[in-house]
Parts: sequence; C-alpha cells; structure tokens
Amino acid sequence: MQVANQIRDILTEHFSPVELQIIDDSSKHAGHSGADPRGESHFSVLVVSEKFEGQNRVNRQRLVYGALDTLLKERVHALALKTMTPDEYKAVLANRTN
Repeated sequence: MQVANQIRDILTEHFSPVELQIIDDSSKHAGHSGADPRGESHFSVLVVSEKFEGQNRVNRQRLVYGALDTLLKERVHALALKTMTPDEYKAVLANRTN
C-alpha cells in the first residue's frame, strides 16, 4: 500500500476529518539526507477535525504524530502539519474569498 494511502487510512480512523489533504513532497527532497529512494518520505498534511476542539496547536500535532507513530519511525522522514477545527477551516476559506 502506498504511504499516502496509509496516512489517509490512519488519520481517517483516528480523527474522522471533515477535510484531509495529503501532499507528497518527496520529489522536492530527492538527494537530500533522509530522502528515501523509494519516494513517499516527505509529506504536507492538512487535517480538519472536531477532535481538535479545545486543543492547542502543539497538542493537536502530538495527537497526529501519535497516530502515525509507526509510519514516522519506519517510512516517513518529514511531515509538515496543519491541524484545524472545522470552524477555523471555514474562517480560512472565507478569508480566501474576500
């Protein structure tokens, strides 16, 4: 199974996100330290979930890192995270249209 699909499955199971975006940034890091020759080692992820309500940014990211612990140890070298509540995400989208 592709790593991006594993990330999607795990985050969907743990967070029931209303929005989930996973971007494979590995090609930007080819040849760099930590880059896996198989690819799929660097990702940018947006998770929008009600489960982040009442959590600060650090705690939200800890929750995501905890859910992805095995993949981070075995396969993923870098993970850029954006974690938002549905209301925060709606505000971001509203600001883009103004």
